[in-house]
Amino acid sequence: MDSLTQFVLGAAVSTAVLGPKLGPRKAAILGGVLGTLPDLDVFLPFDDPVDSFVLHRGWTHSLVTHALAAPLIGEVLVRLVKPLRDHRWATWLAVFLCLSTHALLDAMTIYGTRILWPLYKDPVGVGSVFIIDPLYTLPLLGVVIWALSRKTWTSALARGTAAALVFSTGYLALSAGLQAHMEARARTVYENAGLQPDKVLAIAGPFNTVLWKVIGVEGDAYHNLYLSLLDGDEQPQIYSHPRRPDLTACLEDNEAFEKLAWFSRGFFKAEEVRGRIVVSDLRMGMTPAYVFRFAVAEIESAGAREITPVRDMSHRAMSDGDGDWLVARLMGNMVARAAELDGSSEDLSAGLRMKCSVVPYVK
Repeated sequence: MDSLTQFVLGAAVSTAVLGPKLGPRKAAILGGVLGTLPDLDVFLPFDDPVDSFVLHRGWTHSLVTHALAAPLIGEVLVRLVKPLRDHRWATWLAVFLCLSTHALLDAMTIYGTRILWPLYKDPVGVGSVFIIDPLYTLPLLGVVIWALSRKTWTSALARGTAAALVFSTGYLALSAGLQAHMEARARTVYENAGLQPDKVLAIAGPFNTVLWKVIGVEGDAYHNLYLSLLDGDEQPQIYSHPRRPDLTACLEDNEAFEKLAWFSRGFFKAEEVRGRIVVSDLRMGMTPAYVFRFAVAEIESAGAREITPVRDMSHRAMSDGDGDWLVARLMGNMVARAAELDGSSEDLSAGLRMKCSVVPYVK
C-alpha cells in the first residue's frame, strides 16, 4: 500500500496498544515510524530492474523477521523511552504489530509480499484491494489526526481507535469476499463465451472495490474482463489478446524471464518492441500500459540474445479516454474500452509467426 496508509495503520495500532501508557500523540508518531520501516528495502542495492521488482517486499516484510526484530527494537525503546520501562511486553507487542500489519496489508494487494520468508519463499499477493484505497485509509487517518491532537488518553479516543481498526480490518475481509464473487462471476461469463481459462484472477480496480479487472489465462491468449458491482443483466465484453508463446520459447534459460514468470504466477505476456522481447506482468496496469514491463532479450537474425534487463516505459500510464471509461464502467455502464479494442485486433495465432533459437548470453 501507499506510504500514507502504512504510516496511519502503524500509528493507529501503536495508539491502541501504547496510547494509555505513552500518550496518544507520542504513541501515534512512534507507530507511524515503525509502520514504515519494512519499506526501507527500497534503498537496498539490486543487480538490475527485474531483481528490484521481484525482490522488493522480501525479508523486510517477513513475519519471521518481524518476530525476531520486535524484541530487539522493543528493548531499545524500553531503555530509551522512560514511560515504557514498566511496559516491556506491551512495547514488544506494539513493535511486532506495527511491522506485521504493514506486511499483511501489503499482501492484500496484488504486487506480492514474502510474508513467510524464509519458510515459504513465494510471494503472497491477494489483489482484493488496490494500492491506494481511500475507503480503507480515511478512517485510520481520521483517528490518527485525533490522536496527534491529544496529549492525554481518553476513553472516547480508545473507542474511536478501536472502531477505525475494526472497520479497516472488516473492509479487507469484505474485499476478499467480493474478489471471490467476481472470480466466480467471471468464470460464468467465460463459459458462456465458450472460453475455458486455465487461471482466473480478479483484481480490485483503481481506488475502489466496486470495479474489478479479471484476467483469464488460456494457453496462448489472455482474456480481460471488467466487472462492476453495479452491472445490470447485460453481458460484459471480453477482450482477448495473444501472449506470444513463440517469443517466450526463445527465452529458454533467460534468468530475468524465469524470475518474471515465477513472480507473476503465470500472468504474463511477451511482445516484440523495437527489436526486443518485452515481458509484462498482466496483473498491474491495463492493456497496453502495464506498469512493469521489461526488455529481457534482443531479437537477432540467429535468434534471441539475452540482455541485461531494461525497464520498458514506452506506454503511458493511461490510454486516451480511460478516465471517462473508468467512471462509466464503475457506475455499471457497459462502455467499451478503446485501448482494449485496439489490442483485440491482434491475431491470436501470433505464436505461429516467429521461430527462433536461443543465442548464448554474452555480457
